[in-house]
Amino acid sequence: MTLWTASDAALATGGQARGDWQAHGISIDTRSLQPGDLFIALKAARDGHDFVAQALANGAAAAMVDHVPCGVAQDAPLLLVPDVMTALAALGAAGRARSKAQVIAVTGSVGKTSTKEMLRDMLQAFGKTHAAEASFNNHWGVPVTLARMAPDADFAVIEIGMNQPGEIAPLAALARPHVAMITTIAPAHLEAFENIEGIAQEKASIFTSLDSTGHAIFPCDLPTSPILRDAATLSGATLWPFGVGADSGVVPEDMTQTDAALVVRANVGGTRVAVRLANAGAHFGMNGLGCLAVAQALGLDLARAALGLGRWQPPAGRGLRQTITLDALEDLSFTLIDDAFNANPASLEAALDMLAKITPSQTPTGRRGRRVAILGDMLELGPNERALHESVAQYPAMASVDLVHCVGPRMAALSRKLPLRQRGRHVAHADDLAGIVHLLVAPGDVVLVKGSKGSLVSGIVTALRSLDAPTDGTRAPRRS
Repeated sequence: MTLWTASDAALATGGQARGDWQAHGISIDTRSLQPGDLFIALKAARDGHDFVAQALANGAAAAMVDHVPCGVAQDAPLLLVPDVMTALAALGAAGRARSKAQVIAVTGSVGKTSTKEMLRDMLQAFGKTHAAEASFNNHWGVPVTLARMAPDADFAVIEIGMNQPGEIAPLAALARPHVAMITTIAPAHLEAFENIEGIAQEKASIFTSLDSTGHAIFPCDLPTSPILRDAATLSGATLWPFGVGADSGVVPEDMTQTDAALVVRANVGGTRVAVRLANAGAHFGMNGLGCLAVAQALGLDLARAALGLGRWQPPAGRGLRQTITLDALEDLSFTLIDDAFNANPASLEAALDMLAKITPSQTPTGRRGRRVAILGDMLELGPNERALHESVAQYPAMASVDLVHCVGPRMAALSRKLPLRQRGRHVAHADDLAGIVHLLVAPGDVVLVKGSKGSLVSGIVTALRSLDAPTDGTRAPRRS
């Protein structure tokens, strides 16, 4: 399907099109570019103009540029604009303007991307649904997502994030959502904010994009919930609070955690609904409640919405749970929880709660497995980062954790606070553990890996996965 013609893109951006081309997609990276994409030459860590020739050679339909790059023919298919970033925002705005989709915008300190994926699975039961494949939630990611939106989409889910004050409102204005949802408010990006109330105010600015026909969805049981409610009320939108004690909206009646799934029962505007979320912890249950509020706000059938949510599972890096077989013949394995994409105090506490509720298995020899946590630094926490890392030792779920390995200079504070029975290794770099993962796990264990992306603990996840033995009857090599 043609997404943008040369004339449409030129009209949207105020640029000059060279050639009569048609683009089927949008790309900002030659490594993921597909033939027929319009390549956007953004200037970030590298200047995208340096890659225009490669993009065209790889089959790009055209490239959006502010000048003809060296090595590119004057008659090459291009869209010449005064400023590429400004033109990308204009292209995103045009994509939004021509769409008939019901647009849902999602923000929050924790769970934005997971909730976006939950909404995608839920809404696909009702029509053609558009959402970014990755965490495209910043000043270029939001317009890229909007520019990629097919005109005939029925629903669109737009993730909106921030690192600094003042970032959410303009992105929400660009998305112009019918429904705006906040997942939760938690200590994250505290380097840029004085306190958690400042974070709540910034997140609540997503509601400034709504009007009286819109819907505002927010957690009602947080210390900062009054800030969210006030901002939602000011917008004039219909309010849909969710959480314990909600006077309307979505109220959880029961959450049952098993080794295989989380079962959530809720009252949604007077209708009782049950959702089964495979391989999910309780924090995903609260996100599920928000998704049910979206369904109710859009007037969708709640039973079908619950079935759609049941198709979702945590992706890699965000709570994905899998069995790693150490020896197929002897039926020896451990459970890996990959939550290595990011971390802050709230998401770490939720991940540890999940670990505490999973029962380690018993090996054929009778050995009971352990609950093992491998924790990397939490970044961007500001001047209180040491105290926030130390406080992890007091999380209630830590009482159920048998062993904790720590990665990074900040996690040294936690390591020192742990009792000797729980204190595992502390290393400066993730690579220091990745090379010895075979010494860190044993059959029957449940192993959580969690840390901020910059802590690079995802490399430990990769190393743990490499222990997976073939299941074709051959014996895995012994390690010592």
